[in-house]
Amino acid sequence: MRTALTELVGVRHPIVQTGMGWVSGPRLVTATARAGALGILASATMTPDQLRSAVREVRSRTDAPFGVNLRADAGDARERVRIIVEEGVRVASFALAPSKELIAELKDGGVVVVPSVGARRHAEKVAAWGADAVIVQGGEGGGHTGDVATTVLLPQVADAVDIPVIAAGGFHDGRGLVAALAYGAAGVAMGTRFLLTSDSTVPDAVKARYLAATAKDITLTRAVDGLPHRMLRTEMVAELEGAGRLRSLATAVRRASRFRRISGLGWPGMVRDGLALRHGKELTWSQVLLAANTPMLLRAAMVEGRTDVGIMASGQVAALIQDLPSVGELVSRLMTEAERTLATLSTGSGPPGAESSPPRATSGPPGDESSPSGA
Repeated sequence: MRTALTELVGVRHPIVQTGMGWVSGPRLVTATARAGALGILASATMTPDQLRSAVREVRSRTDAPFGVNLRADAGDARERVRIIVEEGVRVASFALAPSKELIAELKDGGVVVVPSVGARRHAEKVAAWGADAVIVQGGEGGGHTGDVATTVLLPQVADAVDIPVIAAGGFHDGRGLVAALAYGAAGVAMGTRFLLTSDSTVPDAVKARYLAATAKDITLTRAVDGLPHRMLRTEMVAELEGAGRLRSLATAVRRASRFRRISGLGWPGMVRDGLALRHGKELTWSQVLLAANTPMLLRAAMVEGRTDVGIMASGQVAALIQDLPSVGELVSRLMTEAERTLATLSTGSGPPGAESSPPRATSGPPGDESSPSGA
């Protein structure tokens, strides 16, 4: 299935595995790349040396394209950009909009730049600065997210920019891929669905918690770091939501201290990173510290298997996922479902008088009128 995304980054399938801290490591990214989709390493939970090592590990296992996710507001963002360029990484994605200068530096190094956005105006801004594509995450997505549904946000962005748009938030199967293409996307990006595979290194007990979740078990809360954060409702989330200001501050200091020892980041650096996440919002000091060490809360669950003291970022789509296929099986299944859906739509199940040929959005090189992204 050729789309503007597959042509841009050189993958076989218009599917992106997102960069999830403590989850999107070399094993998952390698499996995704081998399956013909675009795997993204999550670098925010790595030191620069660990990032370089992880990139080389993936490169030693596959020659397929892959990417690295960066925090645009990190103090060492330029050092990480240099590593990406030096190591020949194909794609750089960002959880927050990168600066015009970072985009230019990456593009000068031959790297495809794909920021993630949650609003049309942000997509328009990074497109004007030279971004090659954007990942558009609707409110259904896991982790830090917005309040506009994918079905509303996606067509807004697809109509507003002339670069490939990748849809995220609420996707897990081939039907969703076809729907995204119909809205004008060039592909889909999925986090929770890739987390719940046999190639994910997340502990089995944590995966079981996700598989057991219903829609009511997935919540959007500000209690963790003061920003909207979609995750499973756990003991930790309930504790943070019910804690007073002093208790929250004590919890934040204790966890921040542990994260400082692991990351090597000093207190000034942690506070700086926490403040950088404020985005103009008023946060308490406990929220500032929790924002800085949210990776530690994620690590407790995603690495240590401590569902009682950790947090588990999750898209609402977790309520629809019931199995743990390999990444290869998942991608193959998803593409088969997409092809079957397109065939069904083109053979008479649509409204009377509908065209009998498959939707043109599924073929043709980027730049022509049939390109899903409109590029």
